[in-house]
Amino acid sequence: MTAPQPLALPADPSGWLAFASDRPDARIGRVRDIDAQLIAGHDLSPLARLQLWNEASIAIAEAASEASVLSEAHPDPAVREAAEARVQAIDALLSERALDPRLFAVFDGLTTDGLDAAARRLLARIQRDFRRGGVDRDDATRDRLRALAERDTALSLRFSRNIRDGRRELKVAPDALAGLPQDFIDAHPVDADGLVTLTTEYTDLMPVREFAERRSTRTALLSVYNDLAWPENDPVLAELLAVRAERAELLGYGDWADHETETRMIGSSAAIRSFLDRIADATREVAAAEYEQLLERLRRDEPDADAVTSADLWYLLGAVKRERFAVDAQEVRAYFAFENVLPGVLDVTARLLEISYRPVDAAAWHEDVRSYDVFRGERHLGRIHLDLHPREGKYNHAACFGLAPGIAGRSLPEGVLLCNFSRGLLEHDQVVTFFHEFGHLVHGILGGADAVWADFSGIETEWDFVEAPSQLLEEWAWDAGVLATFARNEAGEPIPADLVERMRVADAFGRALEVTRQLGHANVSYGLHVERPADLAGAVERWYRESSPVRPLPGGHTYAGFGHLTGYGACYYTYQWSLVIARDLLSAFGDDLMDPAVARRYRERVLEPGGSRDAADLVADFLGRPSSFDAYRDWLAGA
Repeated sequence: MTAPQPLALPADPSGWLAFASDRPDARIGRVRDIDAQLIAGHDLSPLARLQLWNEASIAIAEAASEASVLSEAHPDPAVREAAEARVQAIDALLSERALDPRLFAVFDGLTTDGLDAAARRLLARIQRDFRRGGVDRDDATRDRLRALAERDTALSLRFSRNIRDGRRELKVAPDALAGLPQDFIDAHPVDADGLVTLTTEYTDLMPVREFAERRSTRTALLSVYNDLAWPENDPVLAELLAVRAERAELLGYGDWADHETETRMIGSSAAIRSFLDRIADATREVAAAEYEQLLERLRRDEPDADAVTSADLWYLLGAVKRERFAVDAQEVRAYFAFENVLPGVLDVTARLLEISYRPVDAAAWHEDVRSYDVFRGERHLGRIHLDLHPREGKYNHAACFGLAPGIAGRSLPEGVLLCNFSRGLLEHDQVVTFFHEFGHLVHGILGGADAVWADFSGIETEWDFVEAPSQLLEEWAWDAGVLATFARNEAGEPIPADLVERMRVADAFGRALEVTRQLGHANVSYGLHVERPADLAGAVERWYRESSPVRPLPGGHTYAGFGHLTGYGACYYTYQWSLVIARDLLSAFGDDLMDPAVARRYRERVLEPGGSRDAADLVADFLGRPSSFDAYRDWLAGA
């Protein structure tokens, strides 16, 4: 049998439009042909039916992955538009299939004779998802559900597109950059009007909010950022929430969060509320104490300040860490030149997971993309593509996207990182982000290398577990031994171990406040879908005020640029839920993050199974017990 090969991407610009349209169109056609075979195949065995279903799932995964990446990353607007249209067409196809009673009849009540455990698990999932789609409703209800699902997709795409295209600019006087690193100042020359242009891209936003000494500069840029995609996304979000509420009602769920959580570890909308309240209780006292210390520090600069705002938080944390813990973020960033961080992340993950990366000269959608084949020994496991710098029209946060599903003996798993890192020095937070997203990437490759069923390949596991492996990998960005292998200053000197230790101690300060900020995002995500307020801006500001002592900037419209509202819906709680698991997983490594025996057990029992088992079982298999809240609680307390 010929070994599977990576995707062959177009080598010339003219080929991309066809790649973004003809390929997904052909796969959509293949799915329709397979469905016709299933519906007509009355004599097919249970296993044969599942195998045909798998063929359709592979075609859908291929089409959806390629279209999603191109819609977010290709530099040609025409290609992005064509790809986005196919994303919408694929979602419409999924909705149509979920509501087709003839297709449901192929699997409804099907005997499990001759099926192994994985196949039985797949069958149970197929049957569940048909019912979740509303296939058992009357004709009129199914028609309405189909229309609502297609509208959800269209609105979600528009919401994301408005954010992606919503880049804003702010002109300031040169002295407004006081406190910014010299390389940042050099990269922002004064224009003919004597002003400097700042943008809402991360490469500007993150340094300004951390280093700008002038509160007015921080506030001005964050205020512009808080209006990203506003007012364009106001009516889009309002309708999206209404569509989801109607879908939940027609399907018999209490609210949209109940519908989303049925397939997740947490299990119900009410459990989200209980979990978020538990996080609030665990952080309240420590966060209040941290806040008072930040307010005192702010008043040294601004004697009349009556509150710490979201425009102050990162600057004040940096100031306190510099003054109290001798951690200067500008000194730290001097050790994190991008040209060193990239090979460092590759080297660390290669050693940890017993893999290797081989650079390949492969065609890609932009010259910035760096591609690597992933191997264990001489076995080709998959391919990764790193698109790491900002440009116009590109996804403007940091995320991992699948590009090709892994199916053993048939197709290699491929993944893409879309990030927006500086080409020069990185803040340590960005290094942490790099490790985080790389955690998704290697999970997708390792979990797809031996997958049989597309529905369980790679990171196709419960959505509130997906973040745990990536959050776990963040810890490697805080380890002195790990960082010493690649973090070097201009003179080539490795980052001192005592500086890393001070960074770790300093990181504990403000941790509870950062969790309350995440709690605010989770309450907004949940509240918008459950309460559906008429006054979006007012409700969102209230939820942020109730979640954290750090005040949101007044008059902002952060929800309009809250990209997670499409994919995560009501379930942004996922980040803290999975962090509870990640902190517990970390406890198994003890004092040695590179312990080969623990790393191998983690790889084999958590990453490589992909979604073939329930996440709770994967965690318990690795830890030797069910996951608990204890490690997370200790982490919050600074332990």
